[in-house]
Amino acid sequence: MIDPDIKMQFLFALRSKGVTDARVLTVMEQVDRAAFLTGLFKERAYEDMPLPIACGQTISQPSIVGLMTQALNVQPRHKVLEIGTGSGYQAAILAKLARRVYTIDRFKRLVTEAKSQFDAQDISNITAIVADGSHGLPEQAPFDRILLTAAAEDPPSTLLAQLRIGGIMVLPVGQSDTVQSLIRVTKTEDGLDYEELRTVRFVPLLEGLGQD
Repeated sequence: MIDPDIKMQFLFALRSKGVTDARVLTVMEQVDRAAFLTGLFKERAYEDMPLPIACGQTISQPSIVGLMTQALNVQPRHKVLEIGTGSGYQAAILAKLARRVYTIDRFKRLVTEAKSQFDAQDISNITAIVADGSHGLPEQAPFDRILLTAAAEDPPSTLLAQLRIGGIMVLPVGQSDTVQSLIRVTKTEDGLDYEELRTVRFVPLLEGLGQD
């Protein structure tokens, strides 16, 4: 059980960083970030900072998770694709807002551990897959929303092709880990609309499977 004062401070921190969508805040209050961390890092789950997880990856800071989720504007009937399962925390957030979430990671260990958390929390509308996320999931396309939790130099055309007309993709773009921008791409009948949201730092989007 999370201390109510800690939860209140957590929500205040989210709001102060620009997470104002009531649905997103409610879901982030419900999903226990500590469940997706191990060891001493569990004690820091409600601090607004990224924390290390297995396979040399990180769990994003809560305010970034909130801002990315808010930018996606996920609705209850949506089918969502997430590239970069990581700890599974972001997928768990999305799953409480969407009809179905497909999440892909190149590390088998991360997918296995995330699946165990989804089962433990009785989250049944997530399909977690070990695969090269740069290819997306064409057999389930088109998607209403696509979220990348790794930085690409440009929005990948392979993934944009799997986005429904009217759909939204949110991702970090940048050629280095020091200069990246979080952008929102909206696919229209006339083309693609780009909106820059803020600066961020994410691990790069890599091709192939990872070595666990």
